[in-house]
Amino acid sequence: MTARKAERWANPAVIQWSQLLLDSFRHWLGRDLIERKGSQEEQARALYHASFVVVSHGMETDPILNYGNKIALDLWELDWERYSKTPSRLTAEPVNQAERARMLARARENGFIDDYKGVRISGTGKRFSVEQAIVWNVVDERGKQQGQAATFSRWTFL
Repeated sequence: MTARKAERWANPAVIQWSQLLLDSFRHWLGRDLIERKGSQEEQARALYHASFVVVSHGMETDPILNYGNKIALDLWELDWERYSKTPSRLTAEPVNQAERARMLARARENGFIDDYKGVRISGTGKRFSVEQAIVWNVVDERGKQQGQAATFSRWTFL
């Protein structure tokens, strides 16, 4: 196995999910999250190494994080294995979870929101404020919701 193939973004399931993230972002916002050039694998690599945070979770009753690009994993201070087993609600402290749930419901109803701000917590307990986040529904080619995702490039440690 080459070092390149060992990277998370190169996993076929992650490449496929990356396409859903990118296609869904374009569907809801009418623009691309990243430049869509090259193969699906090259796009997955570009998304993983983007200079802004991209995160997502699935549709479980208690949604589990299923994607975090490199900057997100660094910000949350988690490796892929631990991150991908974390319930999404735990990215916010208990006091902020109701507000987070309201924001996700608003995005679910509207397809996306582009004005989110809130406080999050890393895997080691560091608190940070997120500003100007975009949250969108991840949908498949039939329009069926598969999860939700968020992106942001502004945060401040508290």
